Amino acid sequence: MEWSAGRMAIAGHDLEYACWGPPPVQAPTLVMLHEGLGSVGLWREWPAALAQATGMGVLAYSRAGYGRSSAAALPRPLDYMTREAVEVLGPVLNAAGVQSAVLLGHSDGATIAGIYAGTVSDMRVRGLVLIAPHFFAEPEGLAAIRAAGEAYRTGDLKGRLARHHDDPDVAFFGWHDAWTDPGFADWNVGDAIDHWRVPSLVVQGTQDPYGTQAQVDEAHDRSYAPVEVCLVDGAGHAPHQDAADTVTQAVAGFWDTLHSLEHSVVEIPDIPH
Repeated sequence: MEWSAGRMAIAGHDLEYACWGPPPVQAPTLVMLHEGLGSVGLWREWPAALAQATGMGVLAYSRAGYGRSSAAALPRPLDYMTREAVEVLGPVLNAAGVQSAVLLGHSDGATIAGIYAGTVSDMRVRGLVLIAPHFFAEPEGLAAIRAAGEAYRTGDLKGRLARHHDDPDVAFFGWHDAWTDPGFADWNVGDAIDHWRVPSLVVQGTQDPYGTQAQVDEAHDRSYAPVEVCLVDGAGHAPHQDAADTVTQAVAGFWDTLHSLEHSVVEIPDIPH
């Protein structure tokens, strides 16, 4: 699958991006939003596989402070995901020339996608794929993040992240220090779900240490639009890596259904006079 890469100037930052498959003028775009420690490169081969499976174009970019994008100031504000959704994502879509999109996010990226769909009126967004989203803080997830902090300080996590981020300390502590701030225990963006008006697919691993079934239930119970759920048995926080074929097929099936619904012909019966 052919791909291209470049950089875009967004909200005072220089962001790296990469594209796979057809350009926006030829097909809808699957926009990939990475996790709290992710980047363009850490999606690995999955964007190409998604482009092949769906026929969509795929766009991935690294947020400021991640990958090869420009640095971000620390500490991040506790509402950093809302700011990313409201201030950055729309300009990224504009700069890339996206005309029709499904937002696919993982973890923090899923939350940003969900906030965008519930906060910004953007008719280009036709659906959401949310992998391990979080809409509120859970004790289990906060404990896992504190454990990650210990692994970063004493283990090989920093070295592994350094292969993918120009400044691994900014990438890590920007995420870790916000989530472990005492004020973050009350963080909740569930009200964004109330305003979704597009279908969504929520993917959750049953062994995810960072989030529980309660996050899935929040989306399913609060959304007025249809919510499809894909629980991946035995998968952790990255089910698209633990069970790549399963999740790829789920995304492709969701897109097929969404595309079919949008292009179905509704017959209006004759009304007798």
